[in-house]
Amino acid sequence: MSKNTVLTLVGSLRAGSTNLQLAEAIQLNAPEQVDVIIHESLGNIPFYNEDLDIEGQVPAAAAALRAAANDADTILLVTPEHNGTVPASLKNAIDWLSRPFGAGALAGKPTAVVGTAFGQFGGVWAQDEARKAVGIAGAQVLEDVKLAVPGSMVRFAEVHPKDDAEVVEQIKGVFDALAAARTAEAA
Repeated sequence: MSKNTVLTLVGSLRAGSTNLQLAEAIQLNAPEQVDVIIHESLGNIPFYNEDLDIEGQVPAAAAALRAAANDADTILLVTPEHNGTVPASLKNAIDWLSRPFGAGALAGKPTAVVGTAFGQFGGVWAQDEARKAVGIAGAQVLEDVKLAVPGSMVRFAEVHPKDDAEVVEQIKGVFDALAAARTAEAA
């Protein structure tokens, strides 16, 4: 069986981000047949502008993101919640991946959304907004994949998510859902 490549986009640009830590925990807990790649340059991608999106002239960071998404079997968005919604860096990545309209790198691509936030609901509003945006962009949104960790700043102040047994167990559920989506897609 070939490896399943999961391109992971982290919406927080902060070095000590709990969402980056969650992505690292996901990467560390990936089954042997899954290769989780954390794309690290969302902050280098210019805001989407159709004037910049010219074949052969697409900014290097945006072109690299598109290439990584095209090469991936599935996409995993890991998002914090900024003012009740998805952060600009992640929304911008979705915008670049949605083009060209109807044939972007997200078209038909199984995509899941997870995350953590300081608030009591773990960023579910941002996750819902991200699911909506990638769905409109053409992705096959995996609605059943749910992982929202509340109180992240306190919960992960002294413990990395990879060492949180409850989070690790939920990560296994994410991989089960991703595997089921890949199996369904192959059928």
